[in-house]
Amino acid sequence: MNEFHELLGTELPIIQAPMAGVQGSAMAIAVSNAGGLGSLPCAMLSPAQMRTELAAVRAATDKPVNVNFFCHTPPQPDAAREGAWRNALAKYYAEFDVDIERIGAGSTRTPFGSEAADLLDEFKPRVVSFHFGLPSAELLARVRASGCTILASTTTVDEARWLEAHGADAVIAQGLEAGGHRGMFLSDDIGTQVGTFALLPQIVKAVTLPVIAAGGIADAPGARAALSLGAAAVQVGTSYLICPEATTSALHRAALKSEASRYTTLTRLFSGRPARGIVNRLIRELGPMNDLAPAFPLAAAALAPLRAKAESLGDDGFSPLWCGQNATGCAGRPAAEVTRALAGMA
Repeated sequence: MNEFHELLGTELPIIQAPMAGVQGSAMAIAVSNAGGLGSLPCAMLSPAQMRTELAAVRAATDKPVNVNFFCHTPPQPDAAREGAWRNALAKYYAEFDVDIERIGAGSTRTPFGSEAADLLDEFKPRVVSFHFGLPSAELLARVRASGCTILASTTTVDEARWLEAHGADAVIAQGLEAGGHRGMFLSDDIGTQVGTFALLPQIVKAVTLPVIAAGGIADAPGARAALSLGAAAVQVGTSYLICPEATTSALHRAALKSEASRYTTLTRLFSGRPARGIVNRLIRELGPMNDLAPAFPLAAAALAPLRAKAESLGDDGFSPLWCGQNATGCAGRPAAEVTRALAGMA
């Protein structure tokens, strides 16, 4: 705990995982004010939205907050692959009477770039974290010059060593149990992915950086177990998904509280990259890792109008229901209570 406190200045060794699309600044503020490290996901925000959220954080807390970005390389559009993906979805368009002309194109997730770096220069958050590797050396130097501590996700020992060699201050060991997108970036082979409590001690041994454990941790005993294996802190996402501060949809909340949450899988259907979510109709019928899905993040565009129409009818069969393998912490408590409970505090 002392190591983590010295690195990030937080009271508790608890990080709220950044969860793009289901939270904003309210969650980050609540966790940071409770003594943990709240996180603000920025991968789906425009620069204007990012500015608004960062200003809200600055106005509501003087505690450290983590600002999170993706570092993927946007793919070149592939008309043939996009067409094949739409053909695979055609029967669902017909079933839900979705106008094919409403199907857009392009990305809803933006990698870290110069505009985001400009905002970091202005707001100077204590912590910045990256998923899918690190940005260019030039951009990373700008982040460091802003005085930010740099965290990055790793899913293998090789990735941890790469991050240490390329400028991370600490690494987040993301086990296979974790919900949402895998942070893998050196390989596309999901066979390289292992569980948190197998991955964590290997990474602790392999690097000299502080290591943060993520995946499958939902309570204080789980957090203590990770700390006993050498973690400097733990990162938790799923347990925060139905907090009142979250923007998680009613359908997603209901799934998290149901028996369905016990059945999750890695799937690339919703975005093009492997991510863990609750098994639903689309996953069952197309197969979770269907190769027809375009490269990340282009797969989402063709699904967007179908998802919207189904959700309007109360159907979650075409929605990404992100969830880790341990949803037992989903109790609907305020984020501050979840944070303190994870730290073993009444």
